[in-house]
Amino acid sequence: MALEVKVGPPQLAVHQGYTIMVSDPDGQILQEGDRGLYFLDTRLISSYALFADGVPWTLLNGGALSASAARIYCTNPLIRTAAGMVPERTLVLVFGRHIDGGMHEDIDITNYSPDPICLNLELAIRSDFADLFEIKDKAVTRKGEIRTNWSAERQELTTTYNHADFRRAIRVVAGDQHSPMVYANGRLSFVVGLEPGDSWHTSLLYAFADGDEWSTPPLCSVADYMESEAAQAQKLWQASVLKVETSNTVYADAFAQAIDDMSALRLPIEGTDHMAFVPAAGLPWFVALFGRDSLIISLQNAIVHPEFALGALLVLARWQATERDDYRDAEPGKIHHELRRGELAHFKLIPHTPYYGTADATPLYLITLHSAWMSTGDRSLLTRHLDTAERCLAWIDDFGDRDGDGFQEYETRSPVGYANQGWKDSGDAVMTVDGALVKGPKALCELQGYVYDAWLRMAQIYDALGKGKRAIELRHKAAALYTRFNEAFWSESEGFYAYALDGDKKPVLSIASNPGQCLWSGIVPPDRARRVADRLMKPDMWSGWGIRTLSADHKNFNPYNYQTGAVWPHDNGFIAQGFKRYGFHDETCRVAEAITGAAGYFALDQMPELYAGTQRDSSNFPIQYLGANVPQGWAAGSIFSLLQAMLGFQPDAPNNRLYVDPALPDWMPDLTVRDLRVGSQVFDIRFALAGGTTNFEVTRGNGDRVARRSMTAWAESLRGGA
Repeated sequence: MALEVKVGPPQLAVHQGYTIMVSDPDGQILQEGDRGLYFLDTRLISSYALFADGVPWTLLNGGALSASAARIYCTNPLIRTAAGMVPERTLVLVFGRHIDGGMHEDIDITNYSPDPICLNLELAIRSDFADLFEIKDKAVTRKGEIRTNWSAERQELTTTYNHADFRRAIRVVAGDQHSPMVYANGRLSFVVGLEPGDSWHTSLLYAFADGDEWSTPPLCSVADYMESEAAQAQKLWQASVLKVETSNTVYADAFAQAIDDMSALRLPIEGTDHMAFVPAAGLPWFVALFGRDSLIISLQNAIVHPEFALGALLVLARWQATERDDYRDAEPGKIHHELRRGELAHFKLIPHTPYYGTADATPLYLITLHSAWMSTGDRSLLTRHLDTAERCLAWIDDFGDRDGDGFQEYETRSPVGYANQGWKDSGDAVMTVDGALVKGPKALCELQGYVYDAWLRMAQIYDALGKGKRAIELRHKAAALYTRFNEAFWSESEGFYAYALDGDKKPVLSIASNPGQCLWSGIVPPDRARRVADRLMKPDMWSGWGIRTLSADHKNFNPYNYQTGAVWPHDNGFIAQGFKRYGFHDETCRVAEAITGAAGYFALDQMPELYAGTQRDSSNFPIQYLGANVPQGWAAGSIFSLLQAMLGFQPDAPNNRLYVDPALPDWMPDLTVRDLRVGSQVFDIRFALAGGTTNFEVTRGNGDRVARRSMTAWAESLRGGA
C-alpha cells in the first residue's frame, strides 16, 4: 500500500473483565446512542461531556495505551469567561482513564497563553442504568428508581438504581485536586485558575456496585498504571504465549495485535485465584460467558495458549444443563450459549440465565476436551471432565437428534428463543434458494460434522482410558453418520453439500460457506473434498478478502449484511484448516493471505468480527461492518487458526510428540515460532520455504520429538483409532 488506508469504527474503548467504557474518540459519550460505561450488562454512564465555561473542548488526538487505558489530548475554542476572553488553542487539556476493578481518570490543564486565565471545568455525567439488551434493541424502558446523592464533605457523587432486589450504583470521588469539586445543575465542576505556563490537575475515582458489593477503583495515575501490577500481569501473560517472527510484516502485525486482543478479552473465573481465565466473546456487546465462543476461541488458541481451554472446560461444565426448561431451551447435558447478569436476566425477562439456544456448543465441548488433552498431555483433564463429556454424548443422542433419524436438528421451544442456533444465528441466516426462511427443525451440515468429529475424538479418549468397547461403539456411530450424511446432504449437480435439511428433510441447496467447516471436521470423503474446495473458491463465494458467508449469486446476497454475504474471519480460519486437512495447501495459503491482508487495513491491525463481502481489486480495501465487535475473540483467533493451517500443527502431548505439515506461501517464505508449548516441552522452530518445499529446524527443545506428518495421515489416524 503506497498510501496506508486504515478503516474502523470511530470509537475509543477501555475495558477489563466485565467492565467496558466505549466512547467517541474524544472520550465523550453523547446522550443519544449505544455508547457508555457498561458494568455487568448495565450501562452506568450514558452521557459524559467535559466543558470549559459551558463550551466543549476540541479534540487534538486520542488513543488507547492498552486495552485498559487511554489518553486524550484536547485544546480550547474561543472561550468567553467572566475574567475575559481565552484565545483559542492556548489551553491544552489532557485526560486519561484506565479500568482496574473501578475506573481512574486524570485531568490536566496547561495554560500556554501569555495571560492568566480563570474558568469553570465542568463534567456533565448521566446514568440511565439501561440493560444492554434494551440498548441493542433501542427499546430502553426504566423500571426502577434512580437517586443521586452529593456529599461536598466527602467530595463524592453517588447515583443508585433500585428495582425491587436489583441494585446497581456508581460513585465518583475527587482525588488529589487543586480546587474543590462542586455539584450543581447536574454537573460536577471545578474552578480552574492558571498563571501563564502553569498546570492544574485533578483525578476522579469511579467505583461500581452490584447489589451491596462495590468495586475498588485504582489509585495510581494513568501514567503509573502502565507499570502497575495489573499491567505487568498482562505483560507476563503475553510473554508466556507463542511468538512469531517473519519478514512478512502484515502477518507479524496481525499476530501481535491478536495476542493483545486475546490478552484483553480474558475473563477471570469466579471461585479461582483469578489466574485462570476464560475468553470473552467480544466488545462491546459480548463481554459475557458464551459457550460456543469460548470453545471456538480455545480451539484457535491450541497453538498459542492451550490453557484457555482448561478455563472454558471448567466453567462451562458448571453451567451444563441438568433439566429441561423450554423457556431457556435447556435439556439435560446441554452446554449453554450465553450467560447475562443485567436487570432483564435478573428478573428472567430474557432467558439468558443462562440461555441454552445453541446446537453446536455441546459437540464442540467434546472436541475442545480432546484438543486440550492433545495440546497439554494432562490426562487428569479426561477423568475430571469425563462425567460432563458423558452427559454431552447423551444430549447428542437424546435431544440433539430430535426425531431419531441420526442427524442433529434444532428448533427453539422458547417464545423468545433464537430461530437459528448454529454459529450463523441471525434470523435471516438460513434461507432456501428462493430466499424464503427455512422452516425447522433445521439440520445444518456443519452440525453433523461437529458430532462426527466429536465421536471420533471421544473414541480416542476412551481408548486412552482403557474403555475400548465404548471407543468401538463411538467409531461405529461416526461411520454410520458419515454414510448417512454423504447420502442425504450431497448434491451431485452442484458438486457441493446442502446448507441444511429443512423440517421436511428436504435439502436446502443455497450455496453458503457452511460446508467448508465440514472439511474442518473431516466428514467429507477425499474424492468430494476437492470439489467442495473448488466450489468455495469460485468467484461468487471468493471475494478476494475471504470466503463469503453466502454466494453472490443468491437472491438474498448482500455483502454488507451480517451473515448473508459478509466475510467472517473465524469461518475462513476453520475452512483453511479444512483445506489443510485434505492437503489443499495452495487454497489454505490463499485464504491466509486474504484474511491477514484485510487485517492490515483495519485500525491497529485489529481484526473485526466481520467485514463486507465486497470484491477485492486494486482500487479498494475491506469495508467495516457497522456494529461489528472490535476486538472480538473469534476474529483475533482466526490469525491463530491460519497459523495452525499453514504449519499443519498436530500436537500429541500424551506421547511427547509434535507433528507438523508445513507449507509456507511465497508471500511469507520464512517463519519462526518461539515458546511453542506441547505438554511439558517448549520449542523454537524455524520454517523456511526453498524450492517449493518448506523445511524446518528445531532451534530449541528436543528436535527428535518433532516430525513431519501430513494432515491427511493425521486425519486417517483419528478415524482409524488406536
